[in-house]
Amino acid sequence: MKYKIDHDYHIHSQLSSCSKHPEQTPEAILAYGIRNGMTSLCLADHYWDERVPGASRWYTPQNTEHITAALPLPQAEGVRFLFGCETEWNRFNTIGISREMMEKLDFIVLPLTHFHMVGYTLFEEQLSTPETRAKAWCDRMDVFLSQDYPFRKMGLAHLTCGLIWKDDREQFCATLDAIPQKEMERIFARAAACGVGIELNSDDMAYADAEADSVLRIYRTVKAAGCKFYLGSDAHKPEQLITAPARFARAIDALELTEDDKFHIG
Repeated sequence: MKYKIDHDYHIHSQLSSCSKHPEQTPEAILAYGIRNGMTSLCLADHYWDERVPGASRWYTPQNTEHITAALPLPQAEGVRFLFGCETEWNRFNTIGISREMMEKLDFIVLPLTHFHMVGYTLFEEQLSTPETRAKAWCDRMDVFLSQDYPFRKMGLAHLTCGLIWKDDREQFCATLDAIPQKEMERIFARAAACGVGIELNSDDMAYADAEADSVLRIYRTVKAAGCKFYLGSDAHKPEQLITAPARFARAIDALELTEDDKFHIG
């Protein structure tokens, strides 16, 4: 059976500092899910746990007290509205969430592709060429997958995020192309064994036709390795909730996904 668009596990509210949109409320997010026939949603505001040293100035105010202001989440019959977060992985391979909060939250979204945070997520020398960025992409994946985390309630966000090389799509594609195929196959075999979810991000699926081979090679390798996919709009404002379903459909069609390819939060 073809993969159903029945969930969205990466949605921001106005509490995320990069949103602050007054109409991006939990109630509006729930209405989006109902409108599109979804049975599962997850609120994933940006978060750095105050019990973990290493927060950036931007992340520091986005602590536990801040994100839990969204609770209790609104509910509707037939829709499971989960409470999660999007945390961060800094240049010292520190994840911004404590073990205690890993257990408490329903789902944890982790981006390893926030390459725009120079000096915070990556050292400057790691960003000099497409090849050094491709190596950083692989190295960060390897360190993450070596941890003892509750992977079945975690998702790797936007593997092909444009922030890998911000404002230069040619260099962005060159970076993706520089990731060795054998390395990808090895990494995603590990990811499949761990059971971590792989995100199909709405923004990532807005690639130009000329970029399709560069972008889709990553996800085709993910699929071949046996990893499971979840959908994430990564919406920060209402307009992004409108465009997400069509982009999800584009990804599902391009990768020929079925229900067997779907990640289920464990």
